Amino acid sequence: MSSQPAPVIGIDLGTTFSVVASLERSGLPQTILNAEGDLSTPSAVYFEQDQVVVGKEALKAAVYEPESVLQHVKREMGKPFCDKPIRGTRLPPEVVQAAILRKLRQDAENRLGNVQDAVITVPAFFNEPRRKATMDAGRLAGLKVLDIINEPTAAAIAYGVQAGFVSASGEAKQAEKILAYDLGGGTFDVTLMLLEGCQYTAVATDGDVQLGGIDWDRRIVDFVAEHYLEQHGTDPRQDPVSFQMLLQEAEDAKRALSNRTSVTVRFAHQSKRVQVALTREEFEALTSDLLQRTMFTVERLLRTARLRFDDLTRLLLVGGSTRMPMVQQILEQASGKSVDRSLSPDEAVAHGAALYAGFLQRGSRAADRSLVVKNVNSHDLGVLGIEKATGMKRRRIMIPRNTKLPARSKSSFVTRRANQRSVAVHVVEGGDDSGKNATPIGKCLVSDLPAKLPAKTQVVV
Repeated sequence: MSSQPAPVIGIDLGTTFSVVASLERSGLPQTILNAEGDLSTPSAVYFEQDQVVVGKEALKAAVYEPESVLQHVKREMGKPFCDKPIRGTRLPPEVVQAAILRKLRQDAENRLGNVQDAVITVPAFFNEPRRKATMDAGRLAGLKVLDIINEPTAAAIAYGVQAGFVSASGEAKQAEKILAYDLGGGTFDVTLMLLEGCQYTAVATDGDVQLGGIDWDRRIVDFVAEHYLEQHGTDPRQDPVSFQMLLQEAEDAKRALSNRTSVTVRFAHQSKRVQVALTREEFEALTSDLLQRTMFTVERLLRTARLRFDDLTRLLLVGGSTRMPMVQQILEQASGKSVDRSLSPDEAVAHGAALYAGFLQRGSRAADRSLVVKNVNSHDLGVLGIEKATGMKRRRIMIPRNTKLPARSKSSFVTRRANQRSVAVHVVEGGDDSGKNATPIGKCLVSDLPAKLPAKTQVVV
């Protein structure tokens, strides 16, 4: 009698909400309810004196003790420490994310028993330090991270399987070119996926890790706060407790405007109240530049891939913020196509991660035909050197953005002076030609070079 494989889970570690999913006996994914009975868990962590609380209770605590709660930490992944201190101590972002992952793991274990193996999703536009920090957070939470997969790729897998144009084994019934528009709570990604048989190939990806639903919320915060300031002469945004309360009211108003054409925001600060009417039309005008930023990214991606909207077979919406009617409207106006909203935008990414985890698990056993995911690098990769004519730092791109991975490249440099005994190779990701805003991802020091090498000796990287 064959034993059942150990349970595996897929985790969508979100900026504002996180979701965990597993595979049913049928092979289809299902979201695991958390201990509170909800499909998603707020990505908020409350540091009490003697314990760490994650989720809904942490979100409630944020209103009364904002100084003890960390939220939206996903935007800070890759940094050494979070910007906001907790009782005078600044924590590494991966430690905070590990607390969220630990909660998700415990919720999964309540239903599945012992869980160790997981696939965690990240924005396609995450750079290498952010991806590594996510992997580290998984390990700190006691998980064996089978892989880190891009959120749009996970959504494409879930969409394909559940929409029926991909078989349960992950094989596309016909070639598909899918544009996944992923607007989450804190990040935005757009990815062009090519599905052929069991191969999921990311053709190109672009995005903005500092653009998401919370930016729409903050426009409502500013709108209401300006009305309050005009009426009462003080700015509620200056008070951390009032700002947190107003932020929650703004999020509720945003959600309401996805289903209604107008809403009234009621808010109290320092025993004074304000009541502000906001129509959907006004909200769309307040945030039109944010929406245009997403479309600029979409159009840039299509230009990079040398494609037009007409070349696409499907437009897929991912992420809870795509519920805003303005998103569907602008995409359909620009593309002339209908967007597909058949999947829950909140659950699709976790479902795809669970499916991919299952594919990985099956591929590690027997000779099952496993799904292959081919990715591209989301940022230029290169080497930082010194330009002889100016003595200034210059970046040489060796693997351009959107190159299919794995990739290999070779480039020649020269030593700066005679009798140089060592060479430092600084590998960077992103940035401009001067190396500004580039992220260091590796350094190789070649020492003990032969003596008396002449200047301009060739060095091949």
